[in-house]
Amino acid sequence: MRRKLAAGNWKMNGLTAQLAEAEALVQAHPAPGVDMLLCPPATLLAPMVERAKGTPLAVGGQDCHKAGSGAHTGDISAPMLADSGASHVILGHSERRADHGERNEDVRAKANAALSAGLTCVICCGESEAERDASNTLDIIGGQLSGSVPDGVTGHNLVVAYEPIWAIGTGRTPTLNQIGEVHDFIRARLERRFGEGIGRSVRLLYGGSVKPDNAEEIFNVSNVDGALVGGASLKASDFSAIITALEGARNQG
Repeated sequence: MRRKLAAGNWKMNGLTAQLAEAEALVQAHPAPGVDMLLCPPATLLAPMVERAKGTPLAVGGQDCHKAGSGAHTGDISAPMLADSGASHVILGHSERRADHGERNEDVRAKANAALSAGLTCVICCGESEAERDASNTLDIIGGQLSGSVPDGVTGHNLVVAYEPIWAIGTGRTPTLNQIGEVHDFIRARLERRFGEGIGRSVRLLYGGSVKPDNAEEIFNVSNVDGALVGGASLKASDFSAIITALEGARNQG
């Protein structure tokens, strides 16, 4: 059975004082029934790892370079993330694709680097509002999966997050049927490519305006194994409520 995962993406938010939110989260969930992951900005990565030692909280990066080292000013390599104590890295987020022009092949190269460094990749996919309106969602998701996810992955080192671009930070969410359709499609694609065993073991997260008041119904949708949460992960009280909802989810995928 896949163990559910609540992942928080702090994006470009958080100063040292916000580390108290991570500590409060652990205090609220000293023995959670699901996995917990926070991905803070790079400046907070090492101190958050230090505070998370001996707790159930995993810490991850928000991106990595495809090279292990070199003349890439301002970038962070996968070995550097691992050396800091990170266990995961988010790759291919729509904001990286839009703001930095990342293509599927770039995400795949970064994922290969992350896997080589022993990190678990949280690879994001999602359609724009125009693509959704044109009924192209599954074609877009299929292309992103085939282009961004490298060979040789397993349920231990790959997590896939479906984040419809038009729902991120907008307060809007797809219908439960739309979420289920995409997650079932992703599951089928993974099983077809990697075989039933691996395909069924990869955890699928939903992301896009997940909040305490809508988390429970989302978590009971087929093949939703958790969430990649943005703004609601910045406050321990909000993220804690989402974690509690995930612990009580009936869906077994």
